Amino acid sequence: MQRIFHTPEGVRDIYNGECSQKRILQKKLHRVFQLYGCKDIETPTFEYFEVFSNEVGTIPSKDLYKFFDREGNTLVLRPDFTPSVTRACSTYYSPDKDPVTLCYTGNTFINNSSLRGRLKETTQMGVERFGDASAQADAEILAMTIECLIASGLTEFQVSIGQVDYFKSLLCEAEMDKEAEERLRELISQKNYFGVEELIQEQKLKKSLGKAFQELPQMFGSVEILEKAKSLTNNDCALSAVYRLEEIYDILKVYGYEKYISFDFGMLSKFRYYTGIIFQAYTYGTGEPLIKGGRYNHLMQHFGTPAAAVGFAIVVDTLFQAVSRQKIPMETEEDVKVICYDKEDYRNAILEARKLREKGIAVALYPKKENKS
Repeated sequence: MQRIFHTPEGVRDIYNGECSQKRILQKKLHRVFQLYGCKDIETPTFEYFEVFSNEVGTIPSKDLYKFFDREGNTLVLRPDFTPSVTRACSTYYSPDKDPVTLCYTGNTFINNSSLRGRLKETTQMGVERFGDASAQADAEILAMTIECLIASGLTEFQVSIGQVDYFKSLLCEAEMDKEAEERLRELISQKNYFGVEELIQEQKLKKSLGKAFQELPQMFGSVEILEKAKSLTNNDCALSAVYRLEEIYDILKVYGYEKYISFDFGMLSKFRYYTGIIFQAYTYGTGEPLIKGGRYNHLMQHFGTPAAAVGFAIVVDTLFQAVSRQKIPMETEEDVKVICYDKEDYRNAILEARKLREKGIAVALYPKKENKS
């Protein structure tokens, strides 16, 4: 049988300096979590299929790594931390009584198509805040997002904020069938203005509502875009969604982070559990979001404990790639001192190494080789 020495498609080895630098980056990000009072949590690498089922609104079933246990239960490698951490919070905490803020680090697994060139296993770090429905909680999660990016060494980045309730409110008013809703969602996400225009004409919506949908693909930019969003509708729920964004922006100005913020009403996540703000962080050097997050007030109810929630996930591999491509200096682990010893003198070498290690100095022991200095 032929031995295979390379990794499967979609996964990779991380070693030498890169591995060391990635670990240090993770320590910096975790320090930000600690400064905000987050509690660490670890959830299993695999869970019951129901934790990530279609009802939850996470990754499509076809993209999950599924297998069976001895009892015949369907298990999946976690594709997303939010449902796992939400399940755990529902089991061990009471967020309906007191807010809980949890942070995590681990790998996620998504069976992407190989043609897309994305990794199938990635490291994620993130924060989930449960039991707090306030705009202040939204703003704090966004502030933490920005501070994580600053801690990584990035200086040029943008956090783009959307509001899924604005889109959902217009959808309720339009009363489209599910198929048309899906098409519209996809076209707006793709910023396909002409595709949206054609679909709106097919649906024969009233003029004001059709105009609002047509504008969504182009409604992105600075805080001024919020005024335009208000001018396009008199739907109370949609207007409340915009007022919420204005409140969050005012709080972020207290943090001094408004320069990193933009808005995008055409941002519609594939994760259906989001109920309010959603956001993504970008920088140059990579086309993928570095951080993704949002509010999901109904997910806890799926696990038996109704409570509001908001959070974000850092795609550590993408962030590391961006920092590397921008040639931002990255620390590595401390230098290791090497003691080479003769075979008959290994006892003294061990004692010397112990003395140095007790002082916090990293030491590696190697036997001397003939014909090598």
